[in-house]
Amino acid sequence: MSKWDLLLFGVYPYVALAICLIGSWARFDLSQYTWKAGSSQMLNKRGMRVASNLFHVGVLFVLAGHFVGLLTPSAVYHHFLSTENKQLLAMVSGGFFGVLGLIGLLMLLNRRLTDPRVRATSNTSDILVLVVLLVQLVLGLMTIVASTAHMDGSVMVMLADWAQNTVLLRPVEAATSMSPVGLVYKLHVLLGLTLFVLFPFTRLVHIVSAPVWYLGRRYQIVRQKF
Repeated sequence: MSKWDLLLFGVYPYVALAICLIGSWARFDLSQYTWKAGSSQMLNKRGMRVASNLFHVGVLFVLAGHFVGLLTPSAVYHHFLSTENKQLLAMVSGGFFGVLGLIGLLMLLNRRLTDPRVRATSNTSDILVLVVLLVQLVLGLMTIVASTAHMDGSVMVMLADWAQNTVLLRPVEAATSMSPVGLVYKLHVLLGLTLFVLFPFTRLVHIVSAPVWYLGRRYQIVRQKF
């Protein structure tokens, strides 16, 4: 294990998480009116619903797969699922929903860059988030291609060990697990952690917004002017 492995995969995850939590708290406390996705659907609805649904369905399923796959101890699933079959399941499902998300994201990015009205209301962070997500999705799909060279699930076990050791506050063990992993996997993990850093300062904050109070809100009164 090198010092870079310890810094990037042992220390950086906690730095990224700290920035995410403290930055989100500060933004919500000091600037609640900016806590939003800033939807541009009212500016141009053409293709928006299809693109948004493809992107969100794909990404949500990919995130759920990452969460379950990385944080589930092997003792839980070895009774009914081998490591090899788990990797194959992850590759097929991740590839399918990853492609869905990629198609939707490309449509959203094209819309934001080429539609004059949408482009005029976009700021730098809006475009930056889409570009970073695009790179992350491409890296994720590249890891599937790389995984075809080792279908025994060994790399998947290393990645799971890293995630679980990180959660258990074992930075040295986590970094050691990531040391032998290929470059494409390391880039995918690092960019994923960087998304936590960007989270409080961009529209990504809407991910954790749950407007359940909408269910009990009062009716909006609209008066027409004749």
